[in-house]
Amino acid sequence: MSDHVTVRTMEVRKDNWADTQVVSEAIEQEPGDGEVLLKVDRLALTANNISYASAGDALGYWKFFPASDGWGRIPAMGWGEVIASTHPGIETGERVWGWFPISTHLRIRAGNVSTRQFCDVSDHRDGLAPVYAQFDRASTNPIYDSSREDQDSLLRGLFMTSWLVEDFLHSNDAFAAARCLMTSASSKTAIALAHCIRVRGTPEAVGITSARNADFCKSLGYYDEVITYDELDSLDADSAVVLVDMAGSAPLLSDLHHHYGDNMKYSCRIGATHYDQLGSTEGMPGVRPEFFFAPAHVKKRSAELGPAELMKRMGTEFVKFRSLSDNWLRVADNRGEDAVVAAYEAVLSGQADPAVGQIVSMWP
Repeated sequence: MSDHVTVRTMEVRKDNWADTQVVSEAIEQEPGDGEVLLKVDRLALTANNISYASAGDALGYWKFFPASDGWGRIPAMGWGEVIASTHPGIETGERVWGWFPISTHLRIRAGNVSTRQFCDVSDHRDGLAPVYAQFDRASTNPIYDSSREDQDSLLRGLFMTSWLVEDFLHSNDAFAAARCLMTSASSKTAIALAHCIRVRGTPEAVGITSARNADFCKSLGYYDEVITYDELDSLDADSAVVLVDMAGSAPLLSDLHHHYGDNMKYSCRIGATHYDQLGSTEGMPGVRPEFFFAPAHVKKRSAELGPAELMKRMGTEFVKFRSLSDNWLRVADNRGEDAVVAAYEAVLSGQADPAVGQIVSMWP
């Protein structure tokens, strides 16, 4: 066996996410004390990954996997395997789920090891949300299903965000609003949120999407109403609403805030599917748009419910959603560097079919 492994990683320019490169570096095969070398197997590429880039500086996502100046490594959710370990609590061959760079390998310093998970406690993780440094062990995960790994990669992380948004809205009595508007309604995060709202039964879920994706959104059965971006004037401006913005388009956000004025009771930003329309939200009528940072609500609800109960509630509902995804989600397998870059470009441009989930692997 060679003393070194070659790591291949896709990076994007922080100021132009369409500019990509694949970098190569040799690292030692044998990890240092307490370190673990993970082979990155399969990852999901969704609009969620573009959201990580859009909040790369604001929420620290670029710091997860440091790169050279001007370049960033977008985090992606998926599966890896322990191929070398010097930590006594972690054995080779273990399968884990978590956040990885779009790469062939990831070396971490392991800590906070339990029967359910372990974490990357490398120095560059200091001050970052712990949830993004966790690796869940498949062997002890009660909802693990080897035949559902792709759905887990595509849906689990974003479902957690959507579940937490819905729980946050419910905890605040939906800010006395009767309707919840969701932009980029064909995105998987919006679909998951619409599902969670439908389970609760209130408020009404209104999806806003492109004309191209309107029929798809209607076919899901999760939205009470679906309108297109050129139909905003059809919305009842006299009713109180909350807005969950997956699009990240400043002009669209402005149009909705001006349409509703003071009837916009809560407005949060999550996604950036329309990343080319990012801009200032200063001076908009109604409440000021704010980022929804899922780890902050996890901390709050963990303190109120206990971490185990919170994870149980999310896990139970996710298993239902994961099963229901068979009705609308198809998986596309993209293997090798060229295929990964092509899949990323399709997601970035917004041209990816919303009914298709892109799974990528840097391995041929």
